[in-house]
Amino acid sequence: MSSALWIGTTGLTASSKQMDVIGNNLANSNTLGFKAGNTYFASMLNQSLSGGSSGTMQVGQGVTIAAVAPQFGQGSFESTGNATDLAIDGEGFFILRDSEGAQYFTRAGAFHVDREGYLVDLNGYRVQGYNLYVAGQEEMETAIRLQNVQSAPRASTEIGIGANLNDAALPGERFNITQTVFDSLGHAHGLAVNFMRTEGNGTWGFSTTLDGTNAGTNSAHGVIFDANGNLESFYTGGFGTGPTVAGGGTITESTINRPGQIYKDTVGDIVLTFDEAAQRWAPTSYGGYDGLAVDQTGTSLSIDLDGKGGPDITFDLGGTFADGDTITFSLYNTVTPAASDISMVFGPLSNGATIGNGNQLNWNVVGDDAPIITGYASSSVVKSLHNNGYSSGVLKSLSVDKEGIVNGFFTNGQSAALGQILLASFPDVLGLQKSGNYFIETVRSGEALRNRPGSGGLGETMSNSLEISNTDVAKEFINMISAQRAYQANAKVITTADTLLSVLMDIKR
Repeated sequence: MSSALWIGTTGLTASSKQMDVIGNNLANSNTLGFKAGNTYFASMLNQSLSGGSSGTMQVGQGVTIAAVAPQFGQGSFESTGNATDLAIDGEGFFILRDSEGAQYFTRAGAFHVDREGYLVDLNGYRVQGYNLYVAGQEEMETAIRLQNVQSAPRASTEIGIGANLNDAALPGERFNITQTVFDSLGHAHGLAVNFMRTEGNGTWGFSTTLDGTNAGTNSAHGVIFDANGNLESFYTGGFGTGPTVAGGGTITESTINRPGQIYKDTVGDIVLTFDEAAQRWAPTSYGGYDGLAVDQTGTSLSIDLDGKGGPDITFDLGGTFADGDTITFSLYNTVTPAASDISMVFGPLSNGATIGNGNQLNWNVVGDDAPIITGYASSSVVKSLHNNGYSSGVLKSLSVDKEGIVNGFFTNGQSAALGQILLASFPDVLGLQKSGNYFIETVRSGEALRNRPGSGGLGETMSNSLEISNTDVAKEFINMISAQRAYQANAKVITTADTLLSVLMDIKR
């Protein structure tokens, strides 16, 4: 009879411990990364009443707590708007180290950058990963540090202009396009392309200046538009070097190319003279084309420049001509280039910096995604400017992608991958030891397996989010009722056993 008292006591103890677990789960229902515990019961030793071939008779000796294990199910996500707040969508733990190097694992990703530039949690424990911007640390696990990170300047080497040059502009009218370029030290300079309308339909000459210093206006350099306002060709009558620019450098307009033909340098004139007696046109000046042949059928005139057969020029003549009348053709060499650009060579500037050799001023004549220059009969206007140079920049903001890569955004408009957060998994996650909001590796859990987010079975990182507790409040209330009833039942066992013992005591009286 007395055994029932002790058995009931074990039930009270077990139910009391279960209530402790339930209370802890509910208390941490808003704790970041908290994993609710679950209570597992086990029967205690059994007392054998008889044995043998007739079967075994055993009476249990009560109940005990077999385990209180955390449930590692996914908690819900809470949006925060803070880029360094991270949640793990899937398996894995963030890896942290304290100031003494002790290692901890957690699902609570409320991180920030401390005054030393380290990415840390609320207790100052440093987040582990790779520092991608530090040479030699791209594959070495260390504390992620973002202090004194800068974006180095880049000298401008490519400039693109999209614009319209007014077809109705009068000869001598100018249109200047200016944009900022950068030298190797990140200093800004003003580069201008100065267009001037010249004689002839759709023709503009141009020159360049750097920091307001004229690099020379060469009227033999220019652009020609067709009747539809589209860029038809570049032309150049030779290469020229402008005067000295700021700091003793020069701008050299060395090549002008387009995906088509460039007209350059006259070869000579071909003169055809009308012979009244023969009623034919005959060449009297060959312009250097010794094999030139002229064929005339009626009013159709064909010219074979190389004498190899097949006309190079064919046109119709009409009207009345007198003996000795002439027709003169001016012939030009053409070159088919490999690209459409103007190369500019800059010397060193006064501060010792350079903008770089082989700079290109890009003209687009094919209408693809690059800036395009047109010659429509509307106001001259700049449509777009492109420049691949930039000044130095300091870190302005951060973002973290799903692979745990920490991207930095700088004041010069550039961005770069600065680090990558690592995650850990374990062979036996239930073997981890809890320490507040952290987990500690044990012999039972096995050694941590590190990998990048999204690989090796690990989940992905979610920026601007935090994982909150996975406590199911409704379920805990049900467990609470169950524990309460079990406690009441075990208490009833004790009171009933006590009543029976009292009856036994009354027999003696």
